[in-house]
Amino acid sequence: ALGKPLLYGYFRSSCTWRVRIALAFKGIEYDQQAINLVKDGGLQLSDEYKQVNPMQQVPALHIDGVTLSQSLAIIEYLEETRPNPPLFPREPKKRAQVRMISDQIASGIQPLQNLCVLQKIGETKQEWAKHFITRGFQALEKMLQITSGSYCVGDEVTVADLCLVPQVANAVRFKVDLSPYPTIVRINESLLQMEAFQVSHPSRQPDTPEELRA
Repeated sequence: ALGKPLLYGYFRSSCTWRVRIALAFKGIEYDQQAINLVKDGGLQLSDEYKQVNPMQQVPALHIDGVTLSQSLAIIEYLEETRPNPPLFPREPKKRAQVRMISDQIASGIQPLQNLCVLQKIGETKQEWAKHFITRGFQALEKMLQITSGSYCVGDEVTVADLCLVPQVANAVRFKVDLSPYPTIVRINESLLQMEAFQVSHPSRQPDTPEELRA
């Protein structure tokens, strides 16, 4: 027995939240090690955590005797080793659409409004974040009008949905007006009704500050 998986993360990190949803969705029990991204200049920058993830970012997941970083790589590993319930559709076109949407969020939106980027931007960081989220959401809304059923791709929960919900939460934090994106809003609201998305929510983590708890 290799013990429970250990997730290194931060309650508010959207990339960590994606992995928490996947773990909850697949019913995988795990322990958490909080890496506070703002305290003492950021614990992710410590020498100790650098051994865990040389990129000095969260999340990292220690599982099955290996430590993995990058949320989508972690989720794909969970999918390959614990395939039920699935987070990818069977059909190749739908699988490609799931990856397209996931990559669009994980490469095209989230990194541009990530903490380490905003810390470099300085005073105009709010406008910067809003600009790139808005630009991304304009494209995402059009994509989802084509691919969505109840959720991002068809009527089953997929990795695309795991990327969408945390990104919408970031948009709300940066005060992005969501009214031009009715498809994004509709899917997000449906997903937030589901247990996997609720238990993984930033307001309900062991390291959530008291004032932000649900």
